[in-house]
Amino acid sequence: VQLVESGGGLVQPGESLKLSCVASGTIFSINDMKWYRQAPGKPRELVAAVTNRGSTNYAESVKGRFTISRDNAKYTMDLQMNSLQPEDTAVYYCNADVLVDGLGSRWSYWGQGTQVTVSS
Repeated sequence: VQLVESGGGLVQPGESLKLSCVASGTIFSINDMKWYRQAPGKPRELVAAVTNRGSTNYAESVKGRFTISRDNAKYTMDLQMNSLQPEDTAVYYCNADVLVDGLGSRWSYWGQGTQVTVSS
């Protein structure tokens, strides 16, 4: 299973970006999907999560600005980021809890990360 992120870039404060993550490979189903981020010198932190039923939760720092969504049929997940601030600068990682067969074999996979830089 591979996870590939896209959509990162350089934006000015107050602008928006949309990150996408697509999973491919031997997938039976995907449980939770999450976005994490890691800024230089800081630990990786959970930004947002979405269950396979669409329930979501967010870090306090992004509530009201970021929206996570997914398409179960396409194995994709998006993160719409609005009102970006310099403190949102980080490498953003996609994470998925994947069932690879019908017997319950379950693995956590990570994408390679995409850089988001917010600077004037």
